Amino acid sequence: MSCKRALLLTLCLLLAWTTVLPAQSNANDDRIYDQVRLRLANHPEVKGAAFEVKVVNGMVTLQGKVRSEKARQKAESLTHKIKGVKKVVNELVVVPS
Repeated sequence: MSCKRALLLTLCLLLAWTTVLPAQSNANDDRIYDQVRLRLANHPEVKGAAFEVKVVNGMVTLQGKVRSEKARQKAESLTHKIKGVKKVVNELVVVPS
């Protein structure tokens, strides 16, 4: 009987653990997304650029258009500085105005 209880308890803990971790990861990705959008929207060098931001497990992908190479690099640099960002994939394209 106690072996069955131990097995049941282990299964319950495993199920709870696998349910909580993805939720924490999604919440962290949402926070990173919000901070990236805010930081890029408020910075004078990249403000007004058309960005698409994707965050998956702390990896941020930046897509869209910027006016200069300096703005492209600044967007990546600002994104790297956000807590929780593990990697930045910079797919921004320079399109001079």
